[in-house]
Amino acid sequence: MMNVKIEQSWKEQLAEEFAKPYFEQLAEAVRREYRTTTCYPPAALIFNAFNLCPFDQVRVVIIGQDPYHEPGQAHGLSFSVQDGVALPPSLQNIFKEIAQDTGATMPTSGNLERWARQGVLLLNATLTVRAHEANSHAALGWQRFTDAAIQAIATKREHVVYMLWGGNARRKAQMIDRQRNLVLESVHPSPLSANRGGWFGEHQFSRCNAYLRGLGMKEIEW
Repeated sequence: MMNVKIEQSWKEQLAEEFAKPYFEQLAEAVRREYRTTTCYPPAALIFNAFNLCPFDQVRVVIIGQDPYHEPGQAHGLSFSVQDGVALPPSLQNIFKEIAQDTGATMPTSGNLERWARQGVLLLNATLTVRAHEANSHAALGWQRFTDAAIQAIATKREHVVYMLWGGNARRKAQMIDRQRNLVLESVHPSPLSANRGGWFGEHQFSRCNAYLRGLGMKEIEW
């Protein structure tokens, strides 16, 4: 896919998906989109979530919908924006809840690479988008691919924390064995959902760390 590379452990886990006809169709559609119109994230960062968080290091999975679609924002990690970019409303609400929940200081940067490097897989269900057009690549086939990634974790790993925010993400819960993992569900952190209740005060971030701590694992520095 436009010479885009994926981290070796994920390449091995998803080898069957790469070989399926739907993925070749998806890859061709994405190549065509990137040739003919402005798309995000930059092509080299399409698999950034996988590249920064190898399969065996995944401890937390946070599922977003699709990349931010304005210039300079998306860099392949769900909810994250590049350094120097204004915080989108959903990310502001995430940081507000972390501050209330854990006492952490509100960050000035919305770059969540620091989470990814601690084992947080920041995976969008759809990995690309046209500029200024939310959900414009939702029908290309990405969801089948990202579902396969989640299924691989759910099948081959245990003691993973899944943070499922909003209806689209919560539908993934059926793939996950709740006896072997922690599943935290809530409304989406976007203002439209969060301000109606069910986001603030859920203590998901401290609950995540309590679970990891109870298993003798290192906590996430949110």
